[in-house]
Amino acid sequence: MAGRIEDYALIGDMQTAALVCRDGTVDWLCLPRFDSHAIFAGLLGTEEHGFWRLGPAFAEGTRPAPATRRSYRGDSLILESEWDTPRGTVRVIDFMPPRDGAPQLIRIVEGVTGRVPMRSELRMRFSYGRVVPWVHRRGERTVAVAGPDSVWFDTSVDTYGESLTTYADFTVAPGDRIGFTISWQPSHKDAPPLPEPEQSLEATEDFWREWVGHCTYHGPYREAVIRSLITLKALTYAPTGGIVAAPTTSLPEAIGGVRNWDYRYTWLRDAAITLSSLLRTGYREEARAWREWLLRAVAGDPENLQIMYGIAGERELGEAELEWLPGYENSAPVRVGNGAAHQLQLDVYGEVTEALHLGHMTGLARNDYASLLQLKLIEYLEEHWQEPDEGIWEVRGPRRHFVHSKVMAWVAVDRTIKLIESGDADGPLERWKELRDDIHRDVCEKGYDKERNTFTQSYGSKELDASLLIIPQVGFLPPDDKRVIGTVEAIQRELSTPDGFLLRYPTDGDRAGVDGLPGDEGAFLACSFWLADDLAMIGRVDEARALFEKLLSLRNDLGLLAEEWDPRLQRQVGNFPQAFSHVPLIDTALRLTASGAYGG
Repeated sequence: MAGRIEDYALIGDMQTAALVCRDGTVDWLCLPRFDSHAIFAGLLGTEEHGFWRLGPAFAEGTRPAPATRRSYRGDSLILESEWDTPRGTVRVIDFMPPRDGAPQLIRIVEGVTGRVPMRSELRMRFSYGRVVPWVHRRGERTVAVAGPDSVWFDTSVDTYGESLTTYADFTVAPGDRIGFTISWQPSHKDAPPLPEPEQSLEATEDFWREWVGHCTYHGPYREAVIRSLITLKALTYAPTGGIVAAPTTSLPEAIGGVRNWDYRYTWLRDAAITLSSLLRTGYREEARAWREWLLRAVAGDPENLQIMYGIAGERELGEAELEWLPGYENSAPVRVGNGAAHQLQLDVYGEVTEALHLGHMTGLARNDYASLLQLKLIEYLEEHWQEPDEGIWEVRGPRRHFVHSKVMAWVAVDRTIKLIESGDADGPLERWKELRDDIHRDVCEKGYDKERNTFTQSYGSKELDASLLIIPQVGFLPPDDKRVIGTVEAIQRELSTPDGFLLRYPTDGDRAGVDGLPGDEGAFLACSFWLADDLAMIGRVDEARALFEKLLSLRNDLGLLAEEWDPRLQRQVGNFPQAFSHVPLIDTALRLTASGAYGG
């Protein structure tokens, strides 16, 4: 059985990622890309669907004890787990070196004290656990082959096969260092070069030290911000600059529920806000790479902008269910692909334009095509902003006139007007100023409930939606406007969980609600960070700081956050780690630091 979501650590090479449980089991790894088929899918099934277990000797059919302690090595993505056993202490170092050739997952076992018996148990299953590969020896190396894929396993200790699993039993003493590596290679190609674990470890540490050195944030929440930035970098697909929302699929928003989605793609919204956080903390190269990715993905067809693309800009992300996988803690179905790719979500135009605007404002080198794209997006919005859409939460129910979508359409027009006024683009300035005023007036007339003094989820609705918290953050209304204060207070009052975090919107349990789905979900962490932002903006800074620090306490021991928090079970839920949780963490830290709203 897989561990709790918060029991996992992330390691990765900026092209794919693995999740390592507290007990030393790798339960999730897709090769060679984030969106490739998994060779370890035990996270979404059983041990029969693939895993790699490495730790102090354990009985057949059991998992080893959890590590006594674990941490990342400094500001890096190198995981160190230590076990104190009756026979001594042992350390396992897990990492994926930034790729220069074949993708590798490297594990180094280091003896610390005593003599500790160890076991490696490697069960490779291709195609999300469905295919048992042909495992055989090639000289001193072990290779698993199935269809187009091969995975090579290298270690200096003796291995043996049993029950379609590769084992190694060995003992480590103080000073011993034993490397284990798996490397992916297309099956029609020659064997990848022999790994060099120690050299790769040094190069990986150097990479992260140099990258973190560019961070310009030095405030009181630096540890949390740095860990979030490293996580966002790990979710960036280096060859193209695309940013995945999370490295996993189908981790449930409610244990046992059906709200299970594939997040291994690039959402324009998530990537745009990620870009904003990176820009504001000194990472302009990542911002430039994302802008280039965007221009390639949208090239020639801005009128048919998708809300998400594949990590190389692919448009077709057909959704399917993997019926042979029972799902995380029996939360079925397990989905790959994402049918929301072709939804209409008008807010995306605002997020993308805001990101391009921030790049322009922070001195990112001018790109004429980026400016042209921005103008094209507004031309589209000019014709379509009055249409209903599926909104930020990708509802699978009927389209509505979501207030958040209209506000972000206003943002898109507003930022483009600023681009034209700066002299860096030409456009119908007066016409678009009138359009900006029309959208603003429409929202304030149709999306605002005067009796309750709050904006609502959609036109004509009485429901609230935590996405309305962005209204003062994007400048649609000033923070001291009574409608803003009323909205913040209404959302806090009506959408808060008992422990003070926020739901996105009301759900209807067994009945399909506004999103067209049955069941409930946890508190949405991004919304809770937005609430902290708004509380600071309306002058309730002590309350904002208290909420922010309470949110920080939800991170696992390695500083990682999933998409949501289950207030009933007191555990993380949803895909993990989630960019859309770590980005607002960074933004709120920056806001509180700038306002002096911290206790240090």
